[in-house]
Amino acid sequence: MLYTNKDLRKLIIPLVFEQLLAILVGMVDTVMIAGVGEAAVSGVSLVDTINVLVINITAALATGGAVAAGHYLGQKDTENASRSAWQLLLFSAGLSVIVTVVFLAAHQPLLRVIFGQVEPAVMENASIYLVITALSICPLAIYNSCAALFRAMNDSRTTMLIAIVMNLINLAGNAILIYGAKIGVAGAAIATTFSRLTAAVIIMVLMFHGNKAINFKGQVTWKMNFGLIKKILYIGIPNGLENSLFQLGKILLLSLISTFGTYAIAANAVCNTLASFNVLPGQAINLALLSVASMCIGAGDFKQTRYYTRKLMMISTVCTVLISGVLILFGSWIMKIYQLTPQTEALAVQVIRYHAVMAVFFWMPSFSLPNTLRAAGDVVWTMLIAILSMWIFRIGFAYLFSKGFDAGLLGVWIAMTIDWAFRALCYGLRYRSRKWEKAM
Repeated sequence: MLYTNKDLRKLIIPLVFEQLLAILVGMVDTVMIAGVGEAAVSGVSLVDTINVLVINITAALATGGAVAAGHYLGQKDTENASRSAWQLLLFSAGLSVIVTVVFLAAHQPLLRVIFGQVEPAVMENASIYLVITALSICPLAIYNSCAALFRAMNDSRTTMLIAIVMNLINLAGNAILIYGAKIGVAGAAIATTFSRLTAAVIIMVLMFHGNKAINFKGQVTWKMNFGLIKKILYIGIPNGLENSLFQLGKILLLSLISTFGTYAIAANAVCNTLASFNVLPGQAINLALLSVASMCIGAGDFKQTRYYTRKLMMISTVCTVLISGVLILFGSWIMKIYQLTPQTEALAVQVIRYHAVMAVFFWMPSFSLPNTLRAAGDVVWTMLIAILSMWIFRIGFAYLFSKGFDAGLLGVWIAMTIDWAFRALCYGLRYRSRKWEKAM
């Protein structure tokens, strides 16, 4: 067997902590920025919707590089694994520099085109935050690329430790610059940028250690290897397009939810946070599955690919059942933490209990299973299913239920789970057909 239970634990447990850390720090970050005022929170939240699109693109490229490197590792070809890793870094850094220049040169027209005529105070904060955080796009691309390569080497402990350092710097920077120096949104942006730059430097230094299966030692060149880049982009472009359109769809749904009233917006925000906790182990296991499946497929062992896919999805399901049980049984008590109005609390409890039940049955096959398909290079088909399902079921049915049947916020979440069910059916049929095994 390519992976023992000990190997899987070493890969998955740090990933779970890394995902948990990201959620918790994100919550604290929002609270700290909220102390500056509503215009600051609004400006940052607007820019974050743009930043998420950029993060999705860099993460998609990182996924393509990790799959390519994983295939070479499965073939015991560490030289080509390292060569493809450097090409990933070179291409990601170059693309991110271009995006940074565009953001710096055209940040005000860009914000006006996307968000229209928002209040002047909100626009001012958004402009400040976008200009400063644009400088962190390249370091973030470098970090995401290298972190994906570490996971391809089954070393998620290192990325977890770096993530801890990065988030501690971010929180300390926020405390000093927002509350101490009192420079508001600029302080939050500087802290974010500096934390990402530090993480990029640390992980780059580690990637030059020659004792690693994938490393940059002796690989530094400014010449593009278009054969390797093509392989990376074959996985990365469909994945990036899928993630970007998914994020755009979420923005449209937020626009719809905003028409339901303040209580629905608040209930949706709380449920989104709790839903992240509901599937947190699954998110971590998805990253692990991509690495494990890439290695097995690189070795040409599809029997082990199927074995580890079943095993990891079973672990994910068990974890989700346990967390869903807590949310169903103690949902009302958990909502007390947020000090919501009775109407908002009742709606939030209803929605999160529904999510907890549906996640047990449909989340894993709709979000975990496609990672095995992607690892095999079956990316175009998975992208088309995801995009069609998102726009037909999640968005189309959300408008139908909310406008046609007056189902409100719950109708939007029901539409989301119909999207899950359709994806689960399509990915399940594709997986059972074994056509994905011939994709590369």
